[in-house]
Amino acid sequence: MNKLIIFFCCFFFSANDENQQKDSHPITKSMVHKVDTVAVDSFSEDQIYNAKVLENFFEKLKNNESQNNHKINIVHIGDSHIQGDLMTNEIRKKLQQQFGNGGRGFVFPYQLAKTNGSYNERFRSNKTWENYRNILPFRNNPVGLSGIALWRESGSFALEMNIKDPAYKFNTIKIITPQNQDMFGLATSSQTNKIQTTERKVIKHKIKKGEALSTIADKYNISVSEIKRDNRLKSDAIRAGRTLKITTNETRARTVALSEFVSLNVESDSFSHYYNSDKALDRIFLIPNKSASNYELNGLVLEKDSPGLIYSSIGVNGAKFSDYNKYPLFFEQLKALHADLLVFSLGTNESYEHLESENYIRHLREFISNIKAQGINVPIIVVTPAPSLLRRKPNTYIHNYTKDIIETAKTDGFAVWDLYDEFGGTEGVRQLRAQGIIGPDFVHYSKKGYEKQGNLFTEAFLKAYDNFKLKK
Repeated sequence: MNKLIIFFCCFFFSANDENQQKDSHPITKSMVHKVDTVAVDSFSEDQIYNAKVLENFFEKLKNNESQNNHKINIVHIGDSHIQGDLMTNEIRKKLQQQFGNGGRGFVFPYQLAKTNGSYNERFRSNKTWENYRNILPFRNNPVGLSGIALWRESGSFALEMNIKDPAYKFNTIKIITPQNQDMFGLATSSQTNKIQTTERKVIKHKIKKGEALSTIADKYNISVSEIKRDNRLKSDAIRAGRTLKITTNETRARTVALSEFVSLNVESDSFSHYYNSDKALDRIFLIPNKSASNYELNGLVLEKDSPGLIYSSIGVNGAKFSDYNKYPLFFEQLKALHADLLVFSLGTNESYEHLESENYIRHLREFISNIKAQGINVPIIVVTPAPSLLRRKPNTYIHNYTKDIIETAKTDGFAVWDLYDEFGGTEGVRQLRAQGIIGPDFVHYSKKGYEKQGNLFTEAFLKAYDNFKLKK
């Protein structure tokens, strides 16, 4: 009997050790089961499915590598996974190392809209701004390229932008507003102007025994209410020995120093108002255009006076394809970024609304149709949603979206990078949490997790590009 007990104890601890060793292993491709679809084998040696649709874009990259004479623009659109610019900043840095740094690209003062944004730049203003997001019920607010409306109905503001990453000092700044209205000026410095004026002389009066406010007012030929206002008195009661401040009717000369911004020469084209500087800038102020009656900012674009790649990111916490589709201004202003390639990362929020895959694909197609209606006909990469749990249970919606995205890509002519598969699908979520890659909500990722996503996307992108060059 004792021997039998010892046997079962040894068996239990041996099996437990084996499970612990398995849990400590990182996710590998051998552990991943690809979504069941006939399209999967078309990935071939590329990690990007249907990469042949990127050939025209890759040709531009290749030409610019040899000639180094123009800018390449990539625009990445998404939800909260993109708004914080952690994944996209990693992609931006890696691609610019190889193809040159053409500038920071699209930026937005998320801080003024009371939400999170990129670490590369900081915004502040001396005034409060109104804001509204595309995820909210439709309203006739200036929700445009940023997906977040930001506006003021009066001037007297100064909006300061500081670049924190020296790699993204800029020579050109472009201002994007509804219908390209001339609402803002720009300044890098201020000057002090001295103005001669007059002011009423202020003296001090010590109250004597028996004096009343009325007698003091008569003495200086002013009103009782003026004395009460200047001394914050709530009643006419005063006591001897107290000192009052008296603003007399005598005047004296005064020099007033006024500080004002020195406006820069802002020009315009069909898409934006812009300023170009001979020297690289890391700080600038947006100030009111005095001829404007209201001020609506949809975003800024920062560029260098050099060729290279620009990787712009646009994200809204909680956004879905249908949220972007609500606002035509978004698609009109997308032209201002002169995209050569578009990347989409949306789907998590659709799954939380239990949107069936058929409707998800319908919204994706509508989104692409709205873009093409603006004459933007460029290659597209759709990134499948990252693995997540849906209220702590397997998120089957994400699984279905991934399957249908891949199946739709061939007929609709876009490329796919399968992030869902790269991170092990729903089966890999627990290990992602154990490795500190996904957060405690099992939806959002850690900084480490988003950077890993960025690195994997970059590796897949560059591999597809290298395969393209080998075939030429």
